[in-house]
Amino acid sequence: MWSPRAFDTDVWTTPPEAGFMSWTDAFATRVAALAVDSLIQEASLTPKPGLVDGRGSGAHADLDLDLMHRSARSLFPAFKEMARSVAGEAPSQSVRERLAMIGRDGERAMFEATCGVNTHKGAIWALGLLVAGAVMCPFASDLRAIAGHAGRIARHPDRPMPTAATNGSRAGQRYGVSGARGEAQNGFPHVVEIGLPALREARSRGVAETFARLDALLAIMAELDDTCLLHRGGDLALDTAKQGAAAVLRLGGTTTALGMAALHRLDGELLSLNASPGGAGDLLAATLFLDSLINPSTETSVEFAQHGEFQPWKY
Repeated sequence: MWSPRAFDTDVWTTPPEAGFMSWTDAFATRVAALAVDSLIQEASLTPKPGLVDGRGSGAHADLDLDLMHRSARSLFPAFKEMARSVAGEAPSQSVRERLAMIGRDGERAMFEATCGVNTHKGAIWALGLLVAGAVMCPFASDLRAIAGHAGRIARHPDRPMPTAATNGSRAGQRYGVSGARGEAQNGFPHVVEIGLPALREARSRGVAETFARLDALLAIMAELDDTCLLHRGGDLALDTAKQGAAAVLRLGGTTTALGMAALHRLDGELLSLNASPGGAGDLLAATLFLDSLINPSTETSVEFAQHGEFQPWKY
């Protein structure tokens, strides 16, 4: 069960006289740090087909792992402010627009940290909504409830939203897929119905965490109409990614020699198309974030000072 006690820290035994706002601030700090950590863990996971990882830049000539880490760390203030801003509230129009405003501040911080390179714009959208969902239902017995709250927020329009289309939205319109917006509005089905079950199933078989996460990524890739792939390489790139990911899983996943060989073939095919499954990467980060709410000790790099105060990263 997702609850404050899952973190096993003095933050959740704050004396009553400290008040609701002190508890809220500590809670927001924890949730925001886990969101940042999920981005760091996703970027670091190696080997990922077509994506930045410990081997190199994948299909992104302007990115590298250090840049991805700096970008993720720059987003902590935005995620914390999102968490604080929705404490005690329910999904609503005002919440949607408040999160969007904070998210745009987060984008500016990201671009400052990366010297103008778009590293995590899609992840700010997905994780920002899930951070809000986690704060709105901190005692949920099912992670679907958190994703469901995020979906209800996403279904409200952002009336002040800039009118400029994104690469993802243009690809979605061209190819008739719902993209990141549809994923969020539907309660993140590729996270709660595919990513998390794949991660848990692999762990139940005693699979090492790296391979469990890779298999979860591949499970998402095999089903997702990824607008990042469509933008970069059209139907060919999307079909290559879906079929290649499914082939790895059919061969037993990344723990088998045949499965890992198939992953490396898929990586080569995507690189030859200059195509990256960035949408699947964002949803893997979302999967890791939700998982960390109930498994906070699994492969994390979050650090806190005494009493749960966030220890800021240097970037």
